[in-house]
Amino acid sequence: MKLSDIKSSEAERQDYYAQLRSQHITPAWIGGGITREPKSKAVPWVWHWRDLRPQAMRAAQLVGTEQAERRVLRLTNPELPGLSASNTMVANIQIVMPGEIARAHRHAGSALRLIIEGKGGYTVVNGARLPMAPGDLVLTPNWTWHDHANDTDGPMIWLDGLDTPLVRMLEAGFYEEYHKETQTIVEGAGSPFAKYGEGGLRPVWEAEPATRYSPLWHYPMSQARAALERLAADRSGGPLDGIILEYTNPVTGGPAMPTIACYIQMLRAGERTQAHRSVCCTNYHVIEGRGYSIVGGTRLDWEDKDVFTVPTWTFREHVNDSDRPAFLFSFTDAPVMKALDLYREEAKGGVYDGSSETRARADRASGHDVGLRRDGAAGSAARP
Repeated sequence: MKLSDIKSSEAERQDYYAQLRSQHITPAWIGGGITREPKSKAVPWVWHWRDLRPQAMRAAQLVGTEQAERRVLRLTNPELPGLSASNTMVANIQIVMPGEIARAHRHAGSALRLIIEGKGGYTVVNGARLPMAPGDLVLTPNWTWHDHANDTDGPMIWLDGLDTPLVRMLEAGFYEEYHKETQTIVEGAGSPFAKYGEGGLRPVWEAEPATRYSPLWHYPMSQARAALERLAADRSGGPLDGIILEYTNPVTGGPAMPTIACYIQMLRAGERTQAHRSVCCTNYHVIEGRGYSIVGGTRLDWEDKDVFTVPTWTFREHVNDSDRPAFLFSFTDAPVMKALDLYREEAKGGVYDGSSETRARADRASGHDVGLRRDGAAGSAARP
């Protein structure tokens, strides 16, 4: 047995290829095949808050929530025109002005809200009213009813993260409007945080949630900050990202939603993380602080409230070049990649594969830090 070597003429081959095209058939040997490693069309990019906020305020002057189902500015990757920040996830800026509502609906895509600016306001998810303070993470998982309201005297602005490009690619999108503009806040339903907000505890009288997404829905920034600062005081941190916590499902210990993992990270003053890459798209929001990231050889300078994106399988490292801590929120499609056994992670100069053996070394920050998990094993303290 051996490889065949057929000497056909160029004319014969071109005639054959023309016949195939007429029948909507493509020969795989000339149509591009499997790449040696992922090559994303998306590019590293940063959107600065100094540009985003004025545009959001202008949108609030020109378009009402009656005209726009959601008054959202979509952050578009320069190499994905008109689509999204990354291949599988969108990053949007949404604004709701005083006295306004954003009507109730639900959709197949999963969504998160990371609050950027505001004095209050709230989101209602399946009848439960969730507070929205700066730095808080609020979930509106797939096919949950949700609406937003601003009962304060200032604008409410937040970052939206959704998996709609992934859902669209899978042709699995559904959407439905609620029968009223807003949901009724269910009396006696209880706050999800009251039920699941204490580490390792859940109400016995209720059946274990059948859904795969987190039943917590609201993760306060005050709790996340306290957990990060406790770990910083212990000089803890992982080998790649330093002090980073994952927002988890308190029932399963898994990601907050089946398609989106959410993280919060603290960069100590002067800290520089190790360059590494992973098979997942990642969008970042700077909750607080100043610094820069090297992403695929491109320097992205960032400060308070900026947003930046890291394409899949692209080396990234973060640098806090200031004299105060920086806090980064990020969300990725890693749960999808892990479910399909496609996920891998690589450090520059050495491999860190995110295997179960490695992950087993990670533990909870403490029994009181519900929904937050340390990512990675113990590592070095801040570097000068």
